[in-house]
Amino acid sequence: MAGLRNESEQEPLLGDTPGSREWDILETEEHYKSRWRSIRILYLTMFLSSVGFSVVMMSIWPYLQKIDPTADTSFLGWVIASYSLGQMVASPIFGLWSNYRPRKEPLIVSILISVAANCLYAYLHIPASHNKYYMLVARGLLGIGAGNVAVVRSYTAGATSLQERTSSMANISMCQALGFILGPVFQTCFTFLGEKGVTWDVIKLQINMYTTPVLLSAFLGILNIILILAILREHRVDDSGRQCKSINFEEASTDEAQVPQGNIDQVAVVAINVLFFVTLFIFALFETIITPLTMDMYAWTQEQAVLYNGIILAALGVEAVVIFLGVKLLSKKIGERAILLGGLIVVWVGFFILLPWGNQFPKIQWEDLHNNSIPNTTFGEIIIGLWKSPMEDDNERPTGCSIEQAWCLYTPVIHLAQFLTSAVLIGLGYPVCNLMSYTLYSKILGPKPQVSQVP
Repeated sequence: MAGLRNESEQEPLLGDTPGSREWDILETEEHYKSRWRSIRILYLTMFLSSVGFSVVMMSIWPYLQKIDPTADTSFLGWVIASYSLGQMVASPIFGLWSNYRPRKEPLIVSILISVAANCLYAYLHIPASHNKYYMLVARGLLGIGAGNVAVVRSYTAGATSLQERTSSMANISMCQALGFILGPVFQTCFTFLGEKGVTWDVIKLQINMYTTPVLLSAFLGILNIILILAILREHRVDDSGRQCKSINFEEASTDEAQVPQGNIDQVAVVAINVLFFVTLFIFALFETIITPLTMDMYAWTQEQAVLYNGIILAALGVEAVVIFLGVKLLSKKIGERAILLGGLIVVWVGFFILLPWGNQFPKIQWEDLHNNSIPNTTFGEIIIGLWKSPMEDDNERPTGCSIEQAWCLYTPVIHLAQFLTSAVLIGLGYPVCNLMSYTLYSKILGPKPQVSQVP
């Protein structure tokens, strides 16, 4: 079976007679389907990788407080940063690996690391002390697992013709962006379990609103590995759609076309990398601060923050789907660079609106404190009063802005209308910037090995 499988993977994709495809080169239907099945599996891989990052973003702060009360918001920043640090270290390693070996290998190893990281995250309640450092390690390992995104993008760019590449890379970007946006929605679906949930005593596993999302992510990771083993094949074509000698197979046919080597615009490469960093930083920052921000500003409980912010991001996910569909059509008339610039402006306006102003201040999280200089009821509190859950009890933790945070005493509250408007604008600009930056990037690099340069 293994021999037959390798034989089929190395079989030429192109025939000798003209075909009906746009590039006028015949490709058998069997290999055309195999190539696109492989690409679509990587769409799923990219989506699940992004979901792994964002699925706990709404609950990571309350969960950190629960497992280790000594953790503060500064340590939360390190926990979030550990993911990016792990991904930064792992990406070039997986990239070099995939340059010389079949891409299945780094993909499977990276996903296994992610599965292990999710399992560790689910057991953070077990250690008697230093739990916050175990969370730091878990998120760092998850970042290492996410280093496979460069392999995914490189494979897709190398397995598509120039005419296919723009839409394929756009789909990859769409899957990544939707994973970032919709990840917290999966978290929201499990808020009904509450903080206590149930405990599986045999394996000491707590199944609650904090651990269920990562357990689901681990299960989907295992399913992803199975699909990669069963479906993914090595394919590589040039700009015209002709099969090229795959760098991942030493015994590939010498009759296959070689990828034309040319100079890459290094300035453009650096510029797009910087733009991608800015775009991802902006949305990661927004997802990171949204839970502690709303808990401080609107005196939301931990359950409320996870539920309401998940609903908001679910709405942004629907918005992103519409944006992706519209931008694909709009880019044909206006051009990618103009749309990218417009997306960046929209995001800037969104963050500008988020600036605090006015003379109302957050509710202080200090029992028996009554500050007459602070209005009794803000607009946000009126709205949240309508959303109060009947399941709440009188023994819930204190809510509001902690008196230990000095800024709570002098920083005006961000009105709920401000916050929602800002979220809509950021949710509008992020998918536009993400999609256009990668579309331009794929055109700059072409079908050459890209793992050393793909962000």
